[in-house]
Amino acid sequence: MPDEKQKKPEKQQEKQTSTERLFRIAIALKGLDGALQLVGALILAFIPSTVVTGFTHAVITRDLLGDPSGTLAHHLELATEHFVNGGTKTFAVAYLLAHGVIKLLLVWALARKWVRAYPVAMVVLGAFVVYEVYRAIDTHSIALPFFAALDAVIIVLVYREYRQLRRERASQSRGEDVL
Repeated sequence: MPDEKQKKPEKQQEKQTSTERLFRIAIALKGLDGALQLVGALILAFIPSTVVTGFTHAVITRDLLGDPSGTLAHHLELATEHFVNGGTKTFAVAYLLAHGVIKLLLVWALARKWVRAYPVAMVVLGAFVVYEVYRAIDTHSIALPFFAALDAVIIVLVYREYRQLRRERASQSRGEDVL
């Protein structure tokens, strides 16, 4: 019988360790994502519209998307036009800047196991998911559903880590040993 009792805590500890590892990887990826969004916002803010239209023209005329009068080329031209003339550039810069800063702050707080940050992170990431789904439906984006799904997985990981951290803190306050 003692062997079975010893195996169970080891399995729980192993599971917690893998969950912890997965959580750390997820928040590291979120931090990298936030940093890239911040850098992307700064780059977009300072890139002149002529560079964007010139890049689009080069891609289309060199047949990098296939037929220059094809569907992909047409979508790229429309996207570039909306980006340059339709206010999408301003939106993209503001969105990436806000998203990047918020993610970096949340990652910083979660990495330091600041208990109050966990519910905030879940709510903020939930809002990101809702907005990403809305924007994906509105713009027919292929990438946004992927990011929404990734954020949903991270919400689950944050929740699991939050529960575990609260259990550990409760055990410590009662003076119990933590596995």
